[in-house]
Parts: sequence; C-alpha cells; structure tokens
Amino acid sequence: MSARTINKLYEQTYAALNSQNPNLEAIGKQVSQLKVGVVKLAIQNSEIEADSSFQLLKRGVAELGAQLSIKIGDIAAFERYLAQLEPYYFGNRMGLSDSDVMYPLIGLNLLRMLSDNLIADFHTMIERIDLEQLQNNPFIVHPVKLEQALMEGSYKKVWQARSDVPTPEYLFFMDILMSTIRNEVASCVEKSYTSLPFSDAKSVLFFSNMDELLKFAQDHQWIVSPAEKRITFKSDAEDTHLFQGENIMKQTLSYAQELERIV
Repeated sequence: MSARTINKLYEQTYAALNSQNPNLEAIGKQVSQLKVGVVKLAIQNSEIEADSSFQLLKRGVAELGAQLSIKIGDIAAFERYLAQLEPYYFGNRMGLSDSDVMYPLIGLNLLRMLSDNLIADFHTMIERIDLEQLQNNPFIVHPVKLEQALMEGSYKKVWQARSDVPTPEYLFFMDILMSTIRNEVASCVEKSYTSLPFSDAKSVLFFSNMDELLKFAQDHQWIVSPAEKRITFKSDAEDTHLFQGENIMKQTLSYAQELERIV
C-alpha cells in the first residue's frame, strides 16, 4: 500500500467516522488497515520517520483509533491510543501544530482517569498541560472542575456537570463516574436509613426516572413497596452488633482465665 493510497483511505475513514450514522464495524477494519499500512511504510523507508507529513498521518490514524474506541466503548484500546499520542500532545509535539481533536481527547483521557479513580495519574497529566488551557479550554476545564467537586464530596455538582459536557463523547465516562458515585452513595444510604420514599431515593441517588431507580433497587436486593412508594434497605447492623458483643464476651472471659492462672 503506497503513501498516497494510505492517505486516501485515511480521508475516507475520517469522513465515515464523522458522518451521522457511521458503520463502526467497517471503520474498525479500515483503522486496522491504516495501522498496518503505516507500519509497512516505516519498514520500507527508514528515513520516512523524519517526514512531518508521515508523522501527521501517524498521529491522525492514532486519533481515529482513539475516537473509534470511545464510540464502541473499548476503554483499554482508548488508553493504548492515548499512550501512542503522548509524543504528539506533549513536549515538542514532533514539530506538529495542534490537531482539532487534541484537547477533546486529552479531556476524555482525564475523565477516564477520574472514572477509574486514578487520581495520581490525573494530577500528573494536569501538570503537563499549559496553564492557559487549564483555565480556558472547555475540554480541559470540565474534568478539572469535576475533580475538584469529587475532592469536595459535592456529588450534586458532578451530576449537574453531566448536562454541561463540551462534547457528547464525554457522557461515556461521565456515566461510568456516576455509576461509581451511586454505588458509594447507596452504601452510605443503606447504613444511614432503614427506608426512604421513592422520591427521596431517586433524588439522593441522582436518577432521572423511576425505572432506573427500581432497577437499581432490584440489583441491590432492596425491598420495594409500590403501595407505600418506599424502599426498605436490608440491614445487618443488629447481627453485626450481636456478633461483636459475643466476641467481646469471649475475649473478656479469656482475659479473666489468664489472670486467674497468674494469681
């Protein structure tokens, strides 16, 4: 496959990926062909790596792969593509100007880190981004504000940020993040309340409709009462208390026996 053929395939794949109804399976095959073609070009001509047009093509193929991985929900592939793009996004950036998708992809990668609780990696990445972009670029500002809200424990701000994403692709990681938050909140709710009305449970767990709440309750094996419009939480507090009390009693008797032996 010649360089001209690869560039033509890249343009076709780019147009297809950004169309209204992209055929993701077909695009995936084209991205694979592009990756193989780029590698073969580098093998055939060792000096081509110094060509800026070749580096531009390599970056473009990796960016296509990263965008496709988000659309098909392949987080591992997205992470690999972003690792490949690091030389093009930081440092001297291989002498290339910024691409249109550079900051959207960096922002998505920051969201990926937050959704996976990789806070140290998040801060390491933040340190590599220009201060101006941190303060003014909407693709970067969004995850930065999210991280601040998470550190404050302001989950409501995180939920509200879902309706203010800079691009629809951000919703993929936002949904993962909200799922993690819901599970944490659910764990606290189970320990804090014996039951809650549907409306309160829906609000505290950040659900937009009752069907989502009822499905969540079923998954957590909560007791749902449609007549009372109330959810009752299973509690092991009493059993835990009795268990701890029994252990304390055994320890006390053991200490008494040891003292009796010493005396």
